[in-house]
This record gives sequence, structure tokens and C-alpha cells, in this order.
Amino acid sequence: MVHTDRGSQFRSRKFVHAINRHDMVGSMGRVGAAGDNAAMESFFALLQKNVLDRRAWNTREELRIAIVTWIEKTYHRRRRQAALGRLTPVEYELIMTTTATQAA
Repeated sequence: MVHTDRGSQFRSRKFVHAINRHDMVGSMGRVGAAGDNAAMESFFALLQKNVLDRRAWNTREELRIAIVTWIEKTYHRRRRQAALGRLTPVEYELIMTTTATQAA
């Protein structure tokens, strides 16, 4: 998934064709919702600092694996979020899934 703001470059035919060619799904923030963009900017800043800028990557596949590993091992499992009561996303999801199952 590729989440963007509503900039004209992200609505261009060339960009849309590139997304489709790589089997991605496009997502755009709402008009006037700066918070949507801020969250993605924050995520990409962390990704840049913790993965992209760490070293030179020889292949796209090598970089892809590094990104997926960082997201799954660090971003989702170790990074505590104030909005989730200082839980990691995985901890929060486990609690919510258990609560929803018990309620059903």
C-alpha cells in the first residue's frame, strides 16, 4: 500500500500506472487532514533513519527484506506508542483481539 497526500504528482497517470505495474494499492489522505500526512511523514522519517540511511543496498530485494524485517521486528513489536497506552502495536492488537473474542 502506498499512502500519499492529494498532491498532483500522486494523481498523475504515470504514478498510478507505476503503482498498478508493481501490484500496489494507492491510498490518499482526506482533504484538509494534515494529521494523516503527519503520521506517514513520521513513519517514513523513522524508516529513513533506521533502515535506508544505514548503508548502501546492493539490490532492491535486499532493501525490501531489510524494510519488512524492520517493520515486523522493530516498528510493530518494540516501539511503544502513547496513543496505545504505551503498548506496542502487536501487544495492543493481541489485547483487542482477545477482548473482541470474549465479547462475541
